[in-house]
Parts: sequence; C-alpha cells; structure tokens
Amino acid sequence: MALKITMFSDFICPFCYIGFEVFRKLKPEFDLELDWRGFQIHPEWPAEGMPASEWRNGMNAESRRAVWERIQAMAAAAGFEMKPAETLTNSRLALEAAEFAKEAGAGEAFEQRVYRAYFYEGLNIGSQAVLVELGADLGLSRDDLNLALESNRYSMRLKNTSLVAHQKGVSGVPTFFIGDYPMVGAQSEETMRQVLQRVSERLGAAK
Repeated sequence: MALKITMFSDFICPFCYIGFEVFRKLKPEFDLELDWRGFQIHPEWPAEGMPASEWRNGMNAESRRAVWERIQAMAAAAGFEMKPAETLTNSRLALEAAEFAKEAGAGEAFEQRVYRAYFYEGLNIGSQAVLVELGADLGLSRDDLNLALESNRYSMRLKNTSLVAHQKGVSGVPTFFIGDYPMVGAQSEETMRQVLQRVSERLGAAK
C-alpha cells in the first residue's frame, strides 16, 4: 500500500522545488503517492512579473547570494540544477493550470515542468501563453487549457485548498503531511529518507 504524501506548495518557492524533487527521487524506494496541492504565497505579485531586485524583503544583495548558494547546494545534492529567478511572478495561473494537468493525468509531470521553467529556464509562469506551451510539451491540449484558464475554472478549487491548508495549520510552504504527520520545509534526501522510514515503521506497527 502506497504511503501518501500531501504537499502544500507554490511554484515560486525554491524550497518547494527541492522538496518536490527529493520526494520524486525517493518514490521508488518507499512506494510514495504524492498529492501536490497549490498554495499561493504571493498573490500581490504582478502577473507580468517584476525584477527580483525590486522585492524588498529586508535582505541585501550579499544575504540573498548566500541564501541562493545554500539553495543551489541543496538542489545539487538532490541531483538537479537551479538558478535564481530574475523575474518574480504571480503563480495563480500556474496553480490553476496544474489542476487542469492533474485532471488530464499529467499532474506530476506538469508540476516538474513548471518548476524547471521558472527556476532554470527563466520563463514567466504568470503568462498564460507560457503555461499553454509548457502543457503542450506534455501533450496537453492548448485549446482546452486556454479555455480552462480564461474561465477561471479552478479558482474556487484553489481557494478551497487554501482553506483546508489553514485548517490544518499550514502557514507557509512547503508543508508536507506524511500520512497524518506534518513536516515543514525542504529536507535533504537522507533526512527525508529517515523520516519516511520512521513513519513507515509506525504505520506498519499500527496495523
């Protein structure tokens, strides 16, 4: 029986990308089922994007560089490469597109594609045109995805996901629920392996 992981996440969060890839790497070892749920953290950011340098988060250039060196080291340890996003963009449309991809059976592949587009290729994932092309890369219908985004088909689903997250005490991303066990923040592959082993043992003992 697969161990279900619920992950509250946003595409513009670098630690979410790391957590996502670490879980994907450990899936065969633990028979994991990943339920990725979109949780928007910066609804105020413009869809057209803004230069990262314009976001005043209390960090100077040297501090940001140090944080990104840590992020890139974590990504390298997980077996992939990341680059700092030069343009900060609103993730709402990307989160809605991910819901469309889930229904089409391509949720995880699309999530990985969007993360890479933002944190490696430097694409603006707030652009509907960009998202439609990313979906087309995976065989998703351009017309159907355009229609879904233009009609805001999944906006209420995202609001409900946010409500559920708050009810569970989620205040930031990434937040994982491994079965019923919560965990906040991206972890190294070895740390995550140890956590999954403990949870698997507990669940096995409870049967």
